[in-house]
Amino acid sequence: MQYTLKKSLGQHFLKDDLVCIKMQQVLQEQPIQQLLEVGPGGGALTQFIMDLPIESFKAIELDTEKVNFLQHTYPALMGKIINADFLHMDIPFEGEFVVAGNFPYNISTQIVFKILEWKQQVPMMMGMFQKEVAERIVAKPHSKAYGILSVLTQAFYDVTYLFDVPPESFTPPPKVMSGVILLKRKDIFPVLASEKSFYHIVKMAFGQRRKMLRNPLKPFFTPAQLEDPIFTKRAENLTYEDYAALTFKMHNDLNDVR
Repeated sequence: MQYTLKKSLGQHFLKDDLVCIKMQQVLQEQPIQQLLEVGPGGGALTQFIMDLPIESFKAIELDTEKVNFLQHTYPALMGKIINADFLHMDIPFEGEFVVAGNFPYNISTQIVFKILEWKQQVPMMMGMFQKEVAERIVAKPHSKAYGILSVLTQAFYDVTYLFDVPPESFTPPPKVMSGVILLKRKDIFPVLASEKSFYHIVKMAFGQRRKMLRNPLKPFFTPAQLEDPIFTKRAENLTYEDYAALTFKMHNDLNDVR
């Protein structure tokens, strides 16, 4: 049984067993009870992780053709594949579960935001991204790569860049390098006035990242507050802790944001 490539779904199929084994080894080193693979495609990674000694394995795949291929090729997957859009699915397990996958590049950033929504149930995620996106997730303050994705992810997860994956590891080879990263949920989250205000202030700050913070954040603070030296900095110079602290100082008129 064969399957076709669908560029509209951002499909680049992993074909390098050594990369899959490295990803499998990362998962084997973690205490996992339930595992969700996102975007199994042709099953390159699936065949290495579906039989890990865990309670439950599920995979989510949007492409019906790939679902049929996987169930035909790996009969043990019958009943374990969800034919749906990951970005619009309900939480697939009760209790905590780990997420892994070679993520479709065209939705990889949205996948991270979905994980952040589910953070109370997702203690760990290991994923392959376009290298540029992976570097943004793990970037530190004062760097060009540091941005919204860095701050929001690192507020709730410890992030580690694991290894590069070259274009020739895929069919068809993408025009860019890829990278595998690991997210492990923090034991203690930053104290926030609210998550909504935290997300909002971070996004507004980086919306004008080249300007001093007093410009993009002017609507949210009083003129007296804006005299604080922190507002002479730029968005990339603040840590997630700095942004968390600012949520408690936002003007009362922002109750509708919170």
